[in-house]
Amino acid sequence: MAAYSEDDVARLLADPGIVRHRGKITATITNARALLAMQAAGQSLSALIWSYEPDNPPVYGDTTSPQSVALSKDLKKRGWAFVGPTTIYAFMQAVGLINDHHPDCAHHAAAEAARAAFERPRA
Repeated sequence: MAAYSEDDVARLLADPGIVRHRGKITATITNARALLAMQAAGQSLSALIWSYEPDNPPVYGDTTSPQSVALSKDLKKRGWAFVGPTTIYAFMQAVGLINDHHPDCAHHAAAEAARAAFERPRA
């Protein structure tokens, strides 16, 4: 993706099988390039992301957190796009960085057990 050109963007904008939003498409290309730049500098995206793991559980129902705001700013400084705090918070939920299932939710305990078993990357 990092090597995609404007021709590739045009092709993707015509593809009915994907979300055809120019901003999201170009952000994906931009982010692929930013990831390669991080890797070339010897930086780990995984270690960066996990460095923002909160010490305390998030509040059920939140859509952002201090950590998602900080990670969003960090990624933007590194050239990433379309990585606002709400998007980053949803990402943090999806990858298990945070468990904001309500404590009474049937999935809370399983999510917490999975989080406990994760091997955190080292910087």
